[in-house]
Amino acid sequence: MDFILTLHGAMRWLVLVLAFLAVVKFGWGWLRRREYTSLDRGLMLAYTITLDLNLLLGLILLLALGGGFPHARVEHAVTMLFAILVAHTNAAWRHSSSAPRKFRNNLLAVIISLAVVMVAVFRLRGGWMWG
Repeated sequence: MDFILTLHGAMRWLVLVLAFLAVVKFGWGWLRRREYTSLDRGLMLAYTITLDLNLLLGLILLLALGGGFPHARVEHAVTMLFAILVAHTNAAWRHSSSAPRKFRNNLLAVIISLAVVMVAVFRLRGGWMWG
């Protein structure tokens, strides 16, 4: 279980890096009215998949660590699930023909989901540095 806990904790940094890259790329694409490319789709996909995998690891930990379901862990899991749902809202405009709209909406989805992730992590003992 220590390996899963370490991997779950380390993946938060990958989430943060991908979110930073996405904010820069989507912000630049929206402001400069760039074409929405497969690289942009791939970046959003990488961000959401990383969140999904980390949720899976977190659920394994929640169920396997024992000690019942402490309020802080359950609150963290529910908040993270909400963040992931926000990140997945990009599916609603995936087939839109407007590149600026895709950039703007993906940018908002990443910023809002990252803000929710940060709230969920800071609610745990030690925040980002713990684990």
